[in-house]
Amino acid sequence: MLGKARDLDNMNRSSVTAKGRGKRNSSSRAVGRAKLAGAAASLSSGFRVGIGNDLHRLAPGRKLILGGIEIPFDQGPVGHSDGDVLAHAICDCLLGAAHLGDIGRHFPNSATEWKNASSLRFLRRVRELLDAAGFSIINIDATIGLERPKLAPHIPAMEEKVAEALGLRPGQVSVKAKSGEGLDAVGKGEAIRADAVALIQARS
Repeated sequence: MLGKARDLDNMNRSSVTAKGRGKRNSSSRAVGRAKLAGAAASLSSGFRVGIGNDLHRLAPGRKLILGGIEIPFDQGPVGHSDGDVLAHAICDCLLGAAHLGDIGRHFPNSATEWKNASSLRFLRRVRELLDAAGFSIINIDATIGLERPKLAPHIPAMEEKVAEALGLRPGQVSVKAKSGEGLDAVGKGEAIRADAVALIQARS
């Protein structure tokens, strides 16, 4: 009987110790989660990300304009304005990041004001909208999908032109170009596409 009592006492002590450890571990985990949440909130405070894209069919007799730069080519995008897919994608990602709608809302293709308009005007207007809403642009990263011609020689000029329209330094705007590898409308030379991502920050 004495042996059984000792065993029972040991079991009770072990149970109490385990419960104590469990409470301490649970408390430690809660504190850890709170610290992580606080750090994440601090890092993300005021920062917002937006994604934009644009796609246009190519046709003979149209100018190929990208980032406000005219590229020598025998085809260009069909569109209500100048069809600058790079500028359009950047407009959309900035508007989306600031929760200000999309390019169709601000520059409808039913408005004669924007018929054959330079898309640099769109960029300048979007900059004004973000400024009025209290946002600053941190950086933009964009990719153009086009089978031909090769765009590499024109990329620095595009970056500079877009940055100028948005009141940024050229280093804040990154433009890349990819071919479609013969796939889908872009790869077959029937269309041009652009995708863009922007990081903006609310001014305190």
